[in-house]
Amino acid sequence: MTRFIHDQFAKQYLKELLTPLGKVETSLDIAGEVRQIDVFFAPKAEPDVEPTTLGILGKIAAKPAVLEPFRSPVQTGEIRSCLGKLFDVHAEYERVAARDNSRIAEADLPQLWILSPTVSDTMLAGFGAIPEPENWVNGVYFLSPSLKAAIIAIHQLPRTPETLWLRVLGKGNVQKQAIAELRELPSDNFFRLSALELLYNLRTILEIRQDIDREDRELIMELSPLYLQRLEDATQRGIQQGIQEGIQEGIQEGIQRSQRLIVESMLQVKFGEIDEELAQIIEPLIKLESLDRARLIRQLERPELLARFAPKNQTES
Repeated sequence: MTRFIHDQFAKQYLKELLTPLGKVETSLDIAGEVRQIDVFFAPKAEPDVEPTTLGILGKIAAKPAVLEPFRSPVQTGEIRSCLGKLFDVHAEYERVAARDNSRIAEADLPQLWILSPTVSDTMLAGFGAIPEPENWVNGVYFLSPSLKAAIIAIHQLPRTPETLWLRVLGKGNVQKQAIAELRELPSDNFFRLSALELLYNLRTILEIRQDIDREDRELIMELSPLYLQRLEDATQRGIQQGIQEGIQEGIQEGIQRSQRLIVESMLQVKFGEIDEELAQIIEPLIKLESLDRARLIRQLERPELLARFAPKNQTES
């Protein structure tokens, strides 16, 4: 299954967008039973960019937040698990305050935001989740105030600029539409390039997997023209820069750095941590055509890749 890949993308995506606004930690361990928060956010007193640039996501980032994104519709047990992690965080805040002989204000406790493509009416009713149309858009539901938690049904969000950055985390047509809108943003948009780079990386990782579903195959197709255009633009910019500055070596180094990141991502997805042996075959793989490289990584197991590309074996042959 590719759920882990999309979970990692969501965490990296939220971290990239929220870092200019405050401190972001992903996969944060919490006290008690070994559990992790997907994304923990603490706002800066003076953010690097205006939070309203991120629309609804920027509004969320006005206060400390715990964000739990789900690729598939969230289930009842998963909501309870998220609430349990939130309460552990609250308890830690209170322990620190007690140790310092102070009290933590209710407004300073982090708010939980569960991001799900869809949420059933029955589930919302079960948790007492209701909309706040005066302050928020459709698709945002708040649990009882003392729980300090909300559920965002991404596919219910209106198709407006202020919801764009959350709709990128949707599925199917909702995500495709958001990607198209993201592509059309002005080139000088502060977050556009970072978001697109993460989507390019997601496409590369999905491409080497054999167990992807129809939605992931459609996502690859949606991103492919974008990806090819990006490579052409990068090459063109590099050539122009090289002509103007007379430093062709710099162009090649930049291209090679990009290729290295792609190869490392592919190997990490298939084999986990990149150890010393796998690190030795990165350079030989970079020299291959991109399609040949993706095909070989997808088809060959670790011993076969090492036998074919390890430098010592190349020397012996």
